[in-house]
Amino acid sequence: MAQIPRLKQRYKEEIISQMMKENGYKSSMRVPRLEKVVLNISLGEAIQNPRAVESAIADLTGISGQKPVATKARKSIASFKLREGMTIGAMVTLRGKMMYEFLDRLINAALPRTRDFHGVPRDSFDGRGNYSLGIKEQILFPEIDYDKIDKVRGLQVNIVTTAHNDEEGRRLIELMGMPFVRE
Repeated sequence: MAQIPRLKQRYKEEIISQMMKENGYKSSMRVPRLEKVVLNISLGEAIQNPRAVESAIADLTGISGQKPVATKARKSIASFKLREGMTIGAMVTLRGKMMYEFLDRLINAALPRTRDFHGVPRDSFDGRGNYSLGIKEQILFPEIDYDKIDKVRGLQVNIVTTAHNDEEGRRLIELMGMPFVRE
């Protein structure tokens, strides 16, 4: 039998009932849930250094446990020496078990390793309950070996939920253990 991720188990056993009580939902299907997590590394340096994309893909593979896709420029921008179709980044979409395991590692292992960490910003929601978080260094993740990276890069983490507004999304992510900045 497959092991259920710790965060998903907690969602089923505690978070659903607590959110039903707090928001007065009649059905457990009305409770917001996680849909997907998207990790993205954009590389402006990829124009001069094509090996940067390979390195970013290797980092994302280690962090997510899934093979990322190279992202390409949609249009040419002469001032940036960018042509349409050039590879300028890498992204990976996590769903299901991989998503819950990644979020568990992010919340409990990676974020606490941040120097002078006081919590993640509360206001990075998009109006529909989805949360975006920028991480300045990929070396926060224990899967990344500091000696094997060529350059410290940042990455974007987008947490997509089925929440209808920011308050529902914030409460869902907060109950999952996301360490928001204290108000």
